[in-house]
Amino acid sequence: MSDQVVAQAQEEEWRGVAAEEISEISVSTGLRLQARSRRLLGSLVRPHIARASLAVGSVIGGNLANLALPLLIAAAIDKGIPAAMRGDASVLLWCVAGYAACAGVTTFLRWAFLRISGRVGQDMLLDLRGRIFRHSQRLSVGFHESYTSGKVIARLTSDVDALQDLVEEGLDSLFNALLSVGGIAIILLWLDMPLASVVVAGFVPLYFIWRWFRRRSMEAYRGTRGAIAKIIVQFVESMNGIRAVQAFRRQPRNEAIMTGFNAQFRDANVDALGVMATFVATIRMIGNISLAIVLAWGAYRVAGGSLELGVLTAFTVYLRRFYDPFDELAMFANSYSSATAALEKISGVLEEEPSVPEPSSPVALPHARGAIRFSEVEFQYPATSRQVLPLFSLDVPAGQTVALVGATGAGKTTLAKLVSRFYDPTSGSVLLDGVDLRSVADTDLRRAVVMVTQENFLFSGSVADNIALGKPSASRAEIEAAAAEVGAHEFIAALPDGYDTDVRKRGGRLSAGQRQMVAFARAFLANPAVLVLDEATSSLDVPTERAVQAALETVLADRTAFIIAHRLSTVLIADRVLVLDGGIVVEDGSPEELIGERGRFAALHTAWRDSLA
Repeated sequence: MSDQVVAQAQEEEWRGVAAEEISEISVSTGLRLQARSRRLLGSLVRPHIARASLAVGSVIGGNLANLALPLLIAAAIDKGIPAAMRGDASVLLWCVAGYAACAGVTTFLRWAFLRISGRVGQDMLLDLRGRIFRHSQRLSVGFHESYTSGKVIARLTSDVDALQDLVEEGLDSLFNALLSVGGIAIILLWLDMPLASVVVAGFVPLYFIWRWFRRRSMEAYRGTRGAIAKIIVQFVESMNGIRAVQAFRRQPRNEAIMTGFNAQFRDANVDALGVMATFVATIRMIGNISLAIVLAWGAYRVAGGSLELGVLTAFTVYLRRFYDPFDELAMFANSYSSATAALEKISGVLEEEPSVPEPSSPVALPHARGAIRFSEVEFQYPATSRQVLPLFSLDVPAGQTVALVGATGAGKTTLAKLVSRFYDPTSGSVLLDGVDLRSVADTDLRRAVVMVTQENFLFSGSVADNIALGKPSASRAEIEAAAAEVGAHEFIAALPDGYDTDVRKRGGRLSAGQRQMVAFARAFLANPAVLVLDEATSSLDVPTERAVQAALETVLADRTAFIIAHRLSTVLIADRVLVLDGGIVVEDGSPEELIGERGRFAALHTAWRDSLA
């Protein structure tokens, strides 16, 4: 055998081993996802066990009453009608009365089941939506930077809708189908054992087709959940960036991407429906073959006198009912597969732990002074391998205003995020008044440290409501005073409804500079010990920026502040300037000192001054 043939054989063998390993991993992952989904489903059902049990009791009673109807028909044919022909109509009347009573009980218990199960299902969905929303808000900034908002929306909308389909329709189909199949099987065995053996023989192919259907439908619906999530993500991102989309004529590209995702969703659903169609058709074929055999054999036995006509009539009615519920089981399996795939996605979010967790034994820090210390801090973002801060140490006394200057990627914003504890250091510690931020309760930390960024978010509602985010208990007078301190009162008062003006979606009714001023007022109203300004004046025009700088000199007095800004007019109000390069402080001093040393900051100052000439 040549070396080439041997090498090819080895490669094929390795591929086979790799495929087996991937298959094992896939099976293991699938089992783990299903176990996680079952835990979530169990936690949702557990508080409603009593009402769920009542609903199950209602459906059991209703099915038992429904199962009695063909028996009453058989009794009327074999006993009631012959007796009536002899002049005794009592048996027939009892059969008719029993039929009417069972029909009434079935109707009432069906109504009770739908009412109770519907309420339980809606309470479960209410609980689930609340969990997703609360947990998503609790997760750290790092999670939301990697897990798009569109995916979170998909978890809260389309995935919950899949579960809603299960609790509203699927469970009803399941209970009815299982009870019908179980009850009818017992009655068939009781009516006539030889004919029932035909039905029992049909269980062999039923078992194998059911196993195939469960596996394939689960695979198909996992595909549908992933596909619809992509559609929602694409739609949310396109609508959020609609200005850029229209400005750069990206509509054709977005439409092409959406068309591709839509096609994936269509194909995934077609696959799921194809699996469903194959299963239902096979069940119908098995049922029709069984019915044909029963009719032929039963008719032969009726003709021979070994079987009563009424028994054969009841048997065929029950047999028809026996296979019909398999359609309902298939519908339930579809709903269950879709809901399980959705629960896998939802449970994945709910089991995410914040990368910045609350301390188990928090240190109380109700009145922070504002002293910040970086102690041998190393940091790299989870999604990258590049170290942003290599063994960084820094002491900032309370009340000092520090400006962070440097090229993009120097580590300025990373320092701001660490001070605000949006991330924790990879090693080392960041301390506030000598206390590691990881030991400070989140309530105390958010009261002590506030960040104002370049892209501040305004919620739909009034200007006053948005400013009051800094202090929800603030009075109107406090809100207006905070706005006046940052120079925002004049433009707010000129709005159509003043402080009660609705800023609309994302603050779209205000200019970029006005939104930034509202964000300043919000931060100042919070009155933190540490204020972080990350490019917070970049959206302001020159007159507005000068007004804000005048306010900053007052507001930043006796308060620790970190200012990240490319505009040196803002940097010059700082007590201290740190020039960063690759996460390392290369210059440290007051603005005047660094300008006199003719280093990097001095060069930046000269270039800025020349740009104003």
